[in-house]
Amino acid sequence: VLRLDMQRQFQERQIADSLDHVRQRFERDLAYQQELGKQREQRNVILFSGIGVLVIAGALWSRLRYTRRSRAAIQKERDRSDELLHNILPEQVAAELKAKGHTEAQHFDEVTILFTDFKGFTAVSERLSPAELVAELNHCFKAFDGIVDRYGVEKIKTIGDAYMAASGIPDKRPDPARRAVSAALDMQAFIQARHTERTGQGLPAFQMRVGLHSGPVVAGVVGLRKFAYDVWGDTVNTASRMESSGEVGHVNISESTHSLLADETVGQEAGKGFVFTPRGKVHAKGKGEMEMFFVRRA
Repeated sequence: VLRLDMQRQFQERQIADSLDHVRQRFERDLAYQQELGKQREQRNVILFSGIGVLVIAGALWSRLRYTRRSRAAIQKERDRSDELLHNILPEQVAAELKAKGHTEAQHFDEVTILFTDFKGFTAVSERLSPAELVAELNHCFKAFDGIVDRYGVEKIKTIGDAYMAASGIPDKRPDPARRAVSAALDMQAFIQARHTERTGQGLPAFQMRVGLHSGPVVAGVVGLRKFAYDVWGDTVNTASRMESSGEVGHVNISESTHSLLADETVGQEAGKGFVFTPRGKVHAKGKGEMEMFFVRRA
């Protein structure tokens, strides 16, 4: 009986130990699974947070690229508008117009006005098609644009076959008369070379008169639509008379322009010396008798 009782106690102890071992193992497995769950939850949180950050970053980058492209497009259009405006108006006048919405007229004491006109324009135009006529005018006036830009002379406008420019506005650069006359001589030289080239090919060609006068003017912009920078005053009218009273192939200047160039004598550095041919008193329509001079480079 004692032996059976000891075996029973031993078996009960073994069973108790086994149950305790199983319980401990279960507790360890449960703790392990709980730890894995926590790690999985943390990993999921980190993963979803990372995905969220990437989505937000992608959206911000896309927005930034869109903003940059929009700004670049706006700047491009603004630059194009400024370029077009500067083709119409002098730069400082355009800046004033953009800043104020209008411009103030200005008085200038010493400006040299330049006029050109093609002689026999109607006769030449009758020998050219409309497209050929416009192309030839465009070729000549583009060359004139380059010449006035080179000398810092302001192109004012073209009126039919006439070209008008002014030196000394809106920037009061030194020696406006010298720069205007230099530009006029280059224009005349270009037209003479063009005439020789075209007549040699049996094509009709322009010949030109050029006239200049110096004096005070008022300059500004008028109107609301198709506005343009323009000049007014008796100086403009007199410069037009210098052109109409001139001769083909010559640059005709008034006494006032001549007096501003009187110190530009032979022997000065290249491009600054002029030779004058007095014409005496010449009748100018609406002006009476006026002293005029032909000018050429020394």
